[in-house]
Amino acid sequence: MKRFFDEELDLLREHLTTMGRLANEAVRLAIRALLQNDRATAEKVIAEDDALDRLETEIDTEGIRFLNLRSPVASDLRLIMVAMKASHDLERVGDEATNIAKRSLAIGEFSGLGIEEQLRKLADTVLEMLGDALQCFFTGDEQKAIAICTRDAEADRLNKEIYRHLAGTIADQPSHTTTALELMFVSKSLERIGDHATNLAEEVVFLVKGENISHDPEIKQAKLDHGSGD
Repeated sequence: MKRFFDEELDLLREHLTTMGRLANEAVRLAIRALLQNDRATAEKVIAEDDALDRLETEIDTEGIRFLNLRSPVASDLRLIMVAMKASHDLERVGDEATNIAKRSLAIGEFSGLGIEEQLRKLADTVLEMLGDALQCFFTGDEQKAIAICTRDAEADRLNKEIYRHLAGTIADQPSHTTTALELMFVSKSLERIGDHATNLAEEVVFLVKGENISHDPEIKQAKLDHGSGD
């Protein structure tokens, strides 16, 4: 039997679904703009960032209104709390995508630095993490969500590799210092997107089980084990 306020919760889910789609697309396009030196795509990402900001505000407003007017049961309360937290993470993902797009305009062509493959690998890693996190958010797949959390260390490791490579570039080719520094910031933005994907995955587990796994020692160890691989 459908409760009279289920439509309000459905609207919350709908807005979150839209946010997830827009955030994922923004990251994908920002990476393409960077790797293909595609200025038009970079400008598109920058121009469309406001949509995520608006949706985050709408979700916060809807969540607060629901809490004020209803007396939600535990599962509904978790959904509202998670939706509000997830919308913040997705908005931050959009911000990082915008940062990458803006830096791609400043960087332009950088094929001579030999860093494209590592950047592409990091980008593929965080895009997969984000896509999987969004999928399990709506399927409630807690085991897949936990697996995503352990992959965060891989993104951290790749980011450190890129930093080392670019630090070497600065030392050996000082004329490329500005570009190398911009690419370091890009790499950090990608790593942060992985962090936000991990947050989303942790929120899935909280939504399904009511458990906070962000400080779980077994998961922390699994992250270390995963990040030590090649």
